[in-house]
Amino acid sequence: MKIGFIGLGRMGTGMARNLLHAGHEVTVYNRTREKAEALASDGARAADSPAAVARGAEAVMTMLADDAALRHVVYGEHGLAAGLERDAVHISCSTISTALSRELAAEHGKRGQGYLSSPVFGRPDAAAAKKLVVVVAGPAEAAAKFHPLFDAIGRQTTVVGTEGWQANAVKLCGNFMIASMIEAFGEAYAAMRKGGIDPHLFLEAISGLFASPVYANYGRIIADEQFDPAGFALKLGYKDARLVLETAQELAAPMPLASMNRDHLMQAMAQGQQDLDWSSLARVAARNAGI
Repeated sequence: MKIGFIGLGRMGTGMARNLLHAGHEVTVYNRTREKAEALASDGARAADSPAAVARGAEAVMTMLADDAALRHVVYGEHGLAAGLERDAVHISCSTISTALSRELAAEHGKRGQGYLSSPVFGRPDAAAAKKLVVVVAGPAEAAAKFHPLFDAIGRQTTVVGTEGWQANAVKLCGNFMIASMIEAFGEAYAAMRKGGIDPHLFLEAISGLFASPVYANYGRIIADEQFDPAGFALKLGYKDARLVLETAQELAAPMPLASMNRDHLMQAMAQGQQDLDWSSLARVAARNAGI
């Protein structure tokens, strides 16, 4: 397929490279052009604007940090929407608000373009290794047509609905559950340390109860206090905590634990942890325990 890809951060670079390795023709754009040109050896063509990426593409995938970054790319004279052809599809892989997802579906619909939401679970190493978990929502025909793209970047794809925002709701609630797990590790490890018990031994003891790579990975990172460099920055985790509460408000679904997560992430931000990995949230529990 002829594909555009916008957003070549630590996640996007691995995703775009795997699309190239799968045999797709990929044109890329990044605000820092050097990141786009770095993929030339893998067969990518660098474009000068989001609109240029979109021209002639069957679909354009975006992987950006937040709502503001995605809006900046989509709108405007040289934006993605201006360059995307009729019947071509914007596939948003970013973790964004459900409100923006609905806005984008409406905007592309007015222009005769398609829109799919396909946020992903996984850290940069998973993106590079084609082990992302992809969550898709949007028109069934488009979801089926572009399934090979999801196979190229991930190990599992789940279609959760026919409206794009539904995939974003799944992603935000999934990140809420990961944040809750990090909070639980932080509190448990703080108690273990005060009791003179090595957190690594605690992790070994509970590994049979929670046989999950997510538990094993974050449990090790937090036990090792390996928070820099960040696989997923705490400031982005804070953004997602805010967005899941916005979604909860839209759906009239109380999420009191999510409110606590947001407050603790805010405490971590106030302590200067915004650029550390979001697993450094565990330091809040440690400070509260006097460690």
